[in-house]
Amino acid sequence: MISQADLKDIIVKVMEEMEKEIQEPLYEANKEDSRSNEKVVIDNVPDEELRDITQEKMKDVFCVPNPVNKEEYLKLKSKTAARLGVWRAGTRAKTENLLRFRADHAVAQDAVFSDVSEEFIEELGLKSYETKCEDKDMFLTRPDLGRKFDDKTLEQIKADCENNPQVQVYISDGLSSTAIEANVKDTLPAILDGLKGSGVKVGTPFFVKYGRVGAEDEIAKVLNADVTCVLIGERPGLATGESMSAYMVYKGYPGIPEAKRTVVSNIHKDGTPAAEAGAHIADILKKILEAKASGVDLKL
Repeated sequence: MISQADLKDIIVKVMEEMEKEIQEPLYEANKEDSRSNEKVVIDNVPDEELRDITQEKMKDVFCVPNPVNKEEYLKLKSKTAARLGVWRAGTRAKTENLLRFRADHAVAQDAVFSDVSEEFIEELGLKSYETKCEDKDMFLTRPDLGRKFDDKTLEQIKADCENNPQVQVYISDGLSSTAIEANVKDTLPAILDGLKGSGVKVGTPFFVKYGRVGAEDEIAKVLNADVTCVLIGERPGLATGESMSAYMVYKGYPGIPEAKRTVVSNIHKDGTPAAEAGAHIADILKKILEAKASGVDLKL
């Protein structure tokens, strides 16, 4: 049995070691320089000399001390972007892991709260329309309005775009503007080329701001499209803020069951590459046309 006094000594020593682990780097950074008698302050280090931890992928980060089988651990990490092997200081995350977490969280927030730039949309040569959401706050708090357009906007879409297409492809910001700017330039041309090369009548591509997936149903109805496909930014996580998906529906209409949609997800540099995803989506769209079905009704 460990006596109460011995237990207290152990706890004190553990706490001292934890405090030392946290404080020692700070002491080193601020210790007096013997040559100049001036303190070395972290804030004075030039940016180019600071290590950018965000440039290191989680698959390559391994902080477990004295692992039993490091090789197998690394094999497991190579298959996922999950935060494995980050270790801890007592019950708390270590400083670098906490900073990495906060950096990845900031990337996710930026993806959600920023807008796709007007310059990007103009570069693609796309006309832009908005749902009933008036701003980003309304978009996030009223998802129902992100699925609808006012009558004037629907009339404008109908007037600007080719009606009765076999396939209508458009782009929407969704929950990640970063995903759109990172992937659309390669994905959209691959889809359009794949469809047109097979003689499919493709509608006029355009951009929808503050759009949810369900907005494609009103677009399908107003343009009388056989198949509608939206390339949309997905809700970002801590692994990436660049994930885009394609939602496809045959003969869409407002209120159609979600089970009728076919989805290709995880389109990003560490998932399915953008150009490869575009070619795959084009093949699926052609199969939907042939089968006259999508979602659970489509047998791929």
